[in-house]
Amino acid sequence: MNDLHTPGIPRHPAPAKRRPAAIVRAAVLMLVGTVAAVLLAACTSAASGGRTPDGTEAGYISGDGTVATWEVAERGEPVRLVGKDFTGTDVDTGDWAGDVVVVNTWYAACPPCRVEAPDLVAAAEDYAAEGVRFIGVNGTDDAGSAQAFERQFNIPYPSIHDADGTAIAALQGQIPVEAVPTTVVLDRQGRVMARIIGRVDPSTLRELIDTALAEAA
Repeated sequence: MNDLHTPGIPRHPAPAKRRPAAIVRAAVLMLVGTVAAVLLAACTSAASGGRTPDGTEAGYISGDGTVATWEVAERGEPVRLVGKDFTGTDVDTGDWAGDVVVVNTWYAACPPCRVEAPDLVAAAEDYAAEGVRFIGVNGTDDAGSAQAFERQFNIPYPSIHDADGTAIAALQGQIPVEAVPTTVVLDRQGRVMARIIGRVDPSTLRELIDTALAEAA
């Protein structure tokens, strides 16, 4: 059989470049990166907030999220958190009237929650004799995950198992809670005095607690 191949012309055409597939892969990778960034931001700090009730900008602490404070005349109604902790024991901040209360939202797999846990434990222990109560709110974990976290960091205070969102709703009724972790300081009347969005700075938290303690009962 004669070879009819013409010199200079490839026997088999080169395959076409698959540019559309490459473009699709690049788009998918970009989308995955964007989603990951959004999820990380949601866990660490809020995109907005730090404003007083009248809409003016509140104080900002660089590095560990926004800090908003409210003067006595600007505070709303008292916040009461009621629920059960992860052992099934009743928790009611209404029983702590006259005490300063620090509320911290968290869940076990949240990286900044794990970073700030030792600072919260130290503050809770240091202020326990001065009429300061700490309470966590966790609407994400089951009892096993939450209790493992509490054992690992020797958490000395209870956390409400907020699977139905009741505790968060009580906070949201007074201030926005945009991210986890968020830490809220309630004055002796149970009103919101301050809010930290993102990982707490321990010196900032202690300054806020000292301010709340110094206020008249």
